Amino acid sequence: MGIISNSNQIWKVKDAYQKTIDSAWTITKGNRGIIGGGNDPASNIIEFNNIPTRANSTDFGDLSTTASGAAGCSNSTRGLFMCVSPSATKTIDTITILTTGNATDFGDLVVARTLGASYGSNTRGLLHCGNDGSAPATNFIDYVQIQTLGNAADFGDATVARRDAPTGLTNGIRGIAAGGSNPSSVPQNVMDFTTIATIGNATDFGDLATVVGYGSGNSNSIRGVVAGGYAPSVTNAIQYIDLSTTGNAVDAGDLTANRSSPGANCNETRMLFGGGYSGGVVNQIQSIEIQSSGNAIDFGDLSVARQNAAGLSNGYGGIKQDEPRAPELYSPTGKVVPRGGGVGDIGMYHGGGGANTNIDFIQMSTLGNSTQFGDLQTGTQYTGSCADATRYVAGGKETANFIEYVTFATKGNASNFGDFAGNNERGNGSSNNNTRGIFQGGYGPSGIINECAYITIQTIGNSTDFGDLTVARGSTTGTSNSTRGLAIGGATTPANNTVDYCTIASTGNYIDFGDLTTACKELGSCASPTRAVKFGGRTESSPNNTNEMDYFTIASTGNATDFGDMAEATRGASGVNNQTRGIAMGGKNPSNINTIQYITIASTGNTTDFGDMYRSAADGSSKSNGHSGLS
Repeated sequence: MGIISNSNQIWKVKDAYQKTIDSAWTITKGNRGIIGGGNDPASNIIEFNNIPTRANSTDFGDLSTTASGAAGCSNSTRGLFMCVSPSATKTIDTITILTTGNATDFGDLVVARTLGASYGSNTRGLLHCGNDGSAPATNFIDYVQIQTLGNAADFGDATVARRDAPTGLTNGIRGIAAGGSNPSSVPQNVMDFTTIATIGNATDFGDLATVVGYGSGNSNSIRGVVAGGYAPSVTNAIQYIDLSTTGNAVDAGDLTANRSSPGANCNETRMLFGGGYSGGVVNQIQSIEIQSSGNAIDFGDLSVARQNAAGLSNGYGGIKQDEPRAPELYSPTGKVVPRGGGVGDIGMYHGGGGANTNIDFIQMSTLGNSTQFGDLQTGTQYTGSCADATRYVAGGKETANFIEYVTFATKGNASNFGDFAGNNERGNGSSNNNTRGIFQGGYGPSGIINECAYITIQTIGNSTDFGDLTVARGSTTGTSNSTRGLAIGGATTPANNTVDYCTIASTGNYIDFGDLTTACKELGSCASPTRAVKFGGRTESSPNNTNEMDYFTIASTGNATDFGDMAEATRGASGVNNQTRGIAMGGKNPSNINTIQYITIASTGNTTDFGDMYRSAADGSSKSNGHSGLS
């Protein structure tokens, strides 16, 4: 029980055990992406990006020499560039990711080569295949212990010899080499994998959707992505695999242009592709949201146009590490203190960002960035949420009607709560008091609905019919005090300005409250016991996104009054609050952003910067353990 030694506490056995299992939890983390080396012209430059923030790259330092065809792998602190040379070599350079400066010598590979696939875990880095100095291609796999300087050792053999930059993918347990070319430079669709912690030959995984040589990619903890390359001409195709299974790759979206040999890095939600060849060498950085299966967009620029660069990061899916609990939020027994109406300090945000599984949290009374709490069972966006002082409930899915929950005091993944009994599926606003949560409208199997359903937050089970909105609509927002729940705005196909309300403790149809100043959907909201505030949204006039904030006095009825402006025109932000501070998390303008901003609800005025979400996301949902519906 080293975790609780010298605690100066008298511990019950149950509490001591709970403290032990709750004191740390495993997450992926890190947002620094690094690109190093490359050619046309030959380069030794290392530069970095903050992956959540769209911007040009920043100088990091230099490799020991120019490196065309190096391969990158890393753990959370150290990055390795394998094959650092203009040609086949054994040289390995190393950097400390969160610093800047020139690379230093790490050791040597067993077999000299270039343009191999690299991947790793917390402890090991592997190089799989590549162009051999004495043969056109090799099937050799070697490995190093990342935290220990020294030479590589033999791991085993690939299923087939390959060259021309097969793509390395990993979830930290297994590593996959996807694509590449045969010894005659013919692009291949082969994927084989190793179990990183063992030693032995690779095993067949499946096939890429198309043959790819000189492709690029990376992985979060769930999905591996291969993009671009020669197939056999330069392509913009993006394809992905589920890392925990075996099987063939699936077509996803497209890069912004046909591109081969970019350098790739990622965190758990976003992947960057830097440089590459597209009828000429380019310096563009483009990005994708890994779980969304959509097209890439422009991110910024490298300092130098190049191809065949190596990418690595401190937050890709192969890295797992223990993250201590935030001590200011938890007592020795793991119970949240304080909690309840206006006192509780934890604001939660789930989903969004292209049907994401992540659950984030912030400490509302301070300023700062969000932290990962855990994961939903299924990725989701356009949903609702409710919470009492101890439990957070996420309702509705993209393609299902089930409800999940987590306990504020225990960081971790969500558990099943029940199902929506009616048609509520997604796009619903929500409100609640101490005991009851209501999901308002949304999109059912046949389109927009007016149905509202409620749950008893502390009782696991299916929802019950509450009544109907005055107007059927989805993409609405909801907020409440302890008596009234409000459904604000939304889509009736065009955006709607309707605000209606219910008495939470009863059941029945909603009653007209008043109108927004501008009809909008995909909006956020928060409330004190007396006042409700609406954040941003999407209107029907150009430009579609708005930065307007409106407010209402909850105990009365009437039309909205101008409150102030958000920092930028934003739709898809989600509001969380205690009884004094309202906080808008995330949003879209036009791409997903990671901005967190806040207001003092009792006053009027513009938003102030709060911090950043650790990921960029829009159209998620949020509530706190101290919101105005609690007493």
